[in-house]
Amino acid sequence: MSRIVITEFMDAPAVAQLQARHDVLYDPALVDDAPRLLVEAAKADAIIVRNRTQVRGELLAALARCTVVGRLGVGLDNIDVAGCEARGMRVIPATGANALSVAEYVVGTALLLLRGAYTATAEVAAGAWPRTALSNGREAGGRTLGLVGFGSIGQTTAALARGLGMRVIAFDAMMDADHPVFADGAVACAGLDEVLQTADVVSLHLPLLDSTRGLLNAERIAAMKPGAVLINTARGGIVDEVALAEALKRGHLGGAAIDVFGTEPLPAALHFQGCPNLVLTPHIAGLTAEANTRVSSLIAQRVLEALA
Repeated sequence: MSRIVITEFMDAPAVAQLQARHDVLYDPALVDDAPRLLVEAAKADAIIVRNRTQVRGELLAALARCTVVGRLGVGLDNIDVAGCEARGMRVIPATGANALSVAEYVVGTALLLLRGAYTATAEVAAGAWPRTALSNGREAGGRTLGLVGFGSIGQTTAALARGLGMRVIAFDAMMDADHPVFADGAVACAGLDEVLQTADVVSLHLPLLDSTRGLLNAERIAAMKPGAVLINTARGGIVDEVALAEALKRGHLGGAAIDVFGTEPLPAALHFQGCPNLVLTPHIAGLTAEANTRVSSLIAQRVLEALA
């Protein structure tokens, strides 16, 4: 029987599945108790984390007998993957399990921001009737969605957007036009500059690496199509938040939905105050009841297989 330490929230049935086979410490608050986390890590044969637990440095060194790291999500920027592999530890992300939740968030916020008609509740309830002001919203059908990153989440987003009649183009540094994902012609392979300059909605779906940090800087945001909508459900460090806020305030961009930030939790962000057509959410695009079940179940099964 192995010892499994779970440091953040995991769906109860998946925890029970692990407990039926192994000795499990499940404490969603463990991530916030660094001294105890290090003590428990030293006894762990497997550790399961979300995005807040930093599996690197002191914690990585403490995982002396650990052989597997389960990640309840897909981003790996909180895990020193190379360091884990050098110690013989297998890192297992929940690839694809939350793709639909993120894709629905992207399409839903794109529709909201393009239409621009869903913020008038207080006015209408108070007796105002801003019908003329809200009569120039934009339809999604016939517009272009540009995806920066075309893995499982990007591909799921493309399928939903095409169902609305959107044209979809995608850039992925790891894929060229001959890649099988472009074979049916449903999504056009494009360069990064083409995506940014021509898309009505740009959605980011790529990991935070040295090569992607600051990718959407002031220059690239300025090069985006006037009136375009930017959606970031990937990682905060990819977008220059100050430059984004300025582009919204001066009317260059038509809207933005930002679910991830350079610092999380987001501290008081003066640069975002007064921004029009802006949706801010606390890193929850991939979190739904259904996604939590799929992610937890997938990681439980994969960790059990790795420990067998």
